Amino acid sequence: MEAQGIVRSVSGHIFKAERQRGPVWYAKYRLPDGRQVQKKLGPAWTKRGRPEVGYFTKTTAEAWLDSTLAEARRGELAGMVRTGASFKDAAAEWLRYCEHERAVKPGTLAGYKSIVGVLDDEFGASAIESFTPDFFERWKGGFAAKRKLTNRGVQRYLVALHSIFKRAMKVYGLPHNPLATVERPRVPRSAGIDVFSREEVMALVRAATDDQDGTLYLTAAFTGLRLGELLGLRWEDVDFDAVTIRVRRNWTDGREGTPKSGRDRAVPMMDDVAAALARLGQRDHDTTDRDLVFCDQLGRHLGYKTLRSRYKKALKTAKLRDLRFHDLRHTFGPTPSAPPTPARSWSGWVTPTSRRPRSTSPTSLAGMPPSDSPPPSRTRPPRPRRTRSRSLTDAPNGAGSEPIPQGRIAGSEHAGRSSCEAPGPCARPRRSSSAEPRAVPPLPPRRAAARIAATAAERRPGP
Repeated sequence: MEAQGIVRSVSGHIFKAERQRGPVWYAKYRLPDGRQVQKKLGPAWTKRGRPEVGYFTKTTAEAWLDSTLAEARRGELAGMVRTGASFKDAAAEWLRYCEHERAVKPGTLAGYKSIVGVLDDEFGASAIESFTPDFFERWKGGFAAKRKLTNRGVQRYLVALHSIFKRAMKVYGLPHNPLATVERPRVPRSAGIDVFSREEVMALVRAATDDQDGTLYLTAAFTGLRLGELLGLRWEDVDFDAVTIRVRRNWTDGREGTPKSGRDRAVPMMDDVAAALARLGQRDHDTTDRDLVFCDQLGRHLGYKTLRSRYKKALKTAKLRDLRFHDLRHTFGPTPSAPPTPARSWSGWVTPTSRRPRSTSPTSLAGMPPSDSPPPSRTRPPRPRRTRSRSLTDAPNGAGSEPIPQGRIAGSEHAGRSSCEAPGPCARPRRSSSAEPRAVPPLPPRRAAARIAATAAERRPGP
C-alpha cells in the first residue's frame, strides 16, 4: 500500500483510437496527486495539407499534451485541485469579505451585488477550478454582445471576476487566478471635461425652481462638492468667519456616512456662494447648527430623483447642454478666463482626492486679493552678501589684507551690528514673548451671514 500524500511525477502520452466516424486522438496523463486523466482531443486528420480547425495530427496532439503537462507541473492546470466550491460560493464569500472586512461603502457594495447577480446566472453552479484563461477570453466577447455592454462595462465585470478568484485562492486553495492573463478591453480617454461657464451657471441658478435649488446649483459649481456631500451638509459645517465649508459627511442610499475619500476636507467659499448661503440662512425654519442646509419643509434630506428631475427641468428652461449634476463640480477648477493664482495661495485648499490646485474660477476668494489686482511676487528680496575686506594694494597671496570679524557687514555704516540686526531686507521685527493673540468673539450665525452678504455686495463690480 502506497503512502498517502506522495507527489508523483507528471507524465502522459497520446494514442489514436478507431471509432465509427473515423479515428480520434486521445491524451492520457497522470497528475501529481496520482489521478489519471484521459481526454478526447478531436478527430484525426488523415488527408494531406494543413488540418482544418478542430482536427488533430500527431504533431498537434503532442504539442497539446506538452502544454498540458507543463501547466500541471506549474500547478496551473484547471481541475488539478479539487476545491469543492462552486462559483456561487466563491462570489458569496467575496461579497462577505467586501462588506465586513474591507468595509466598503453601501453604494459600492450595492454595485458589487448587482454584478454578482449577473455572474451567478452565467456560471453559478460551475466549480471554480474548472475555469481557464481561454474560457474567459472566449466568454467576454459573447457576453458583451448579449448584454450590449460597452468596453467600460466589460471592464467592470472582469475586474469583479478577478477579485472573486483572487479571494478564492486564499480561501479555497485555488492554485491560480484564471483572470490574471485575460486582457481587458481598452477604454478610450476623453479629450476633456465639458463644464459650464460662469454665465451658464448663473443662468441655471436663475432657472431654478426656488432659491434653495439655485443655491444648491451655485454651491455645487463653485465649491466642487458632490451631490451626496451637499445633501449631508449642515449649518455647523458652514464657517462664515473662515469663509470655508467643511465637508464631513455624505448622504447616499438613505444613510449618512463619510465622504468618498474617507477623510474630512475644507473648501473655500467664494463671495457668490457665501452671499447665497447667507440669504438661505435667513429662512424661518431649520437654521440651527445641526439642521441641514438643503432640506425639505420638514427638515429631511432631499430626494435624489426629485432633485435630479428639477435639475433637468432647469437645464431645459435655461437652454443649456444636458450635463449631469455631477459635472457641476468640475466647474470648480481652472478656466481660461480666470487670472493666474500663485500656487502657495492654494496650498491649503488642495483636496485629498486631487493632486492639482483648485482655482476659484469666476471670482476671488474672500480674504484673498481680488481678481483685478496683480498677483503677489513670489521672489524673496536679495540678502546682503558677507564679504571680507581686501587691502588697497593688490599684494600676492592676500598680503596686506585685513579681515573683518565674522558677523559684520563690510563697508556698511552699521559695521558694529550683526548682519541680522542691520536694517534692510533681512531685518525681522522682534515679537514680544508676552504678547498674546487678541481673542475675537465669534458672531452669531445670522449676524455673520449678514456681514458676508454685505461684503459680497460691496465687492461686486458695478454696472
